Amino acid sequence: MPISTAGSRTDPSHASGRRAAGFTLIELAIVVLLISLFTVISVPLFSQIGKGDLRGSARRLAGAMKYLYNEAALSGQEHRLVFNFAEHSYRAEILEIDGSLGELDDSTARATLKDGVSFSDISLPGRGTFTSGEVTVRIHPTGWLEETIIHLQDSNKNALTLRVNPLTGSSEIFAGYRAFQVN
Repeated sequence: MPISTAGSRTDPSHASGRRAAGFTLIELAIVVLLISLFTVISVPLFSQIGKGDLRGSARRLAGAMKYLYNEAALSGQEHRLVFNFAEHSYRAEILEIDGSLGELDDSTARATLKDGVSFSDISLPGRGTFTSGEVTVRIHPTGWLEETIIHLQDSNKNALTLRVNPLTGSSEIFAGYRAFQVN
């Protein structure tokens, strides 16, 4: 009489049928561990989203200042950067040889700060601190610009400070609102 193996544990079709019915405790624990790991890694990244806009605006502004500093030195013409508090923007101008002001025709000519980012104030030597209106920073072709302290803030009240070196046109970016004595 033949022996049937349909109900035995060694039958491969029976074992795979039982295996497909659910997950083991170890598999579930691994999935929960991976989800927890991804959460721990991603939550701090999402909390930095607004700060990225603030830092991005600061870097872009610092790059525009340095670019205009170099352009003034290369062209031999005075350049200006005009900040508009109401529009949260800035634009580049050039002092033409005939004494008229013209706008630059490149990508740095006009820029708007990223959403939620605004100017807190701008300090210039001998002229004071401005919190509204338009403020103009002159960049001389002799390799000098007015020392400029720019305070930016975002909608979450995070702040950054840009300090522009008058002899190099380079900017230092500091976290938070820093007050510098402007000479």
